Amino acid sequence: MDLPADLNALSPEQLRALATQLIARVEDRDREIEEKTREVGEKERELRYRQTRIDQLTHEISILRRHQFGRRSEQLSSDQMNLLDEAIDADLAAIEAELEQLQPQAAAEPLPQQPKRAALPAQLPRTEIRHEPQSTVCQCGCERT
Repeated sequence: MDLPADLNALSPEQLRALATQLIARVEDRDREIEEKTREVGEKERELRYRQTRIDQLTHEISILRRHQFGRRSEQLSSDQMNLLDEAIDADLAAIEAELEQLQPQAAAEPLPQQPKRAALPAQLPRTEIRHEPQSTVCQCGCERT
């Protein structure tokens, strides 16, 4: 909306109409700002939740790995260790799957790299240069190929 150059030339009715239009625009902008602020707050809460969950799962993975691969003060029978190892492996797989889901999708998709330089045009002349050794016989007297 463009404002007229000379507001003094407008009639009182036109000024009132202009004022109501401007007030409506300001109210619309205020509503948009409130919506954006609410959306940003929701995104920040979601981000904090995801980061907290990632930290929790990472900590749990480290505890399970320490338990699985660390020194043990108490020796278990092989049957008990096999049961525990299966449970730990299942827990690790579930945690890693959840971590993959929580990670941002942008990090999973690397951008394609641009080639360093373009290929030479086909119309350029090509010269093949072969570098042959000075001698094809080695020190022991055998022929080199």
